[in-house]
Amino acid sequence: QVQLGESGGGLVQAGGSLRLSCAASGRTFSRYAMGWFRQAPGKEREFVAAISGVGGVTYYSDSVKGRFTISRDNAKNTVYLQVNSLKPEDTAVYYCAASGYGSIWSPSDYDYWGQGTQVTVSS
Repeated sequence: QVQLGESGGGLVQAGGSLRLSCAASGRTFSRYAMGWFRQAPGKEREFVAAISGVGGVTYYSDSVKGRFTISRDNAKNTVYLQVNSLKPEDTAVYYCAASGYGSIWSPSDYDYWGQGTQVTVSS
């Protein structure tokens, strides 16, 4: 069982930055690939970024590549999402999730989810 809790969201102007954090419980954190998804009102949850359990292999959606950076600290059971050059279309609830299957692109690949943190970007 893994419990996840996000923090770091907020209101920011376009072009600004935030650092989202996701703290995980449990002693098997490094076994899980970790992902970030987001969901805007009226839209489906979409993949943002993911990172492998060990080795730090990263994956990004085309819409955030070059602006967002995912990282993890297995000693702290924490995964981060640095979000830069924010745009109004980045406004959404951001969720972190843990995948024990190796696949990372779809919400159905993930076993555990956090409660989400709101990111609002004003123009």
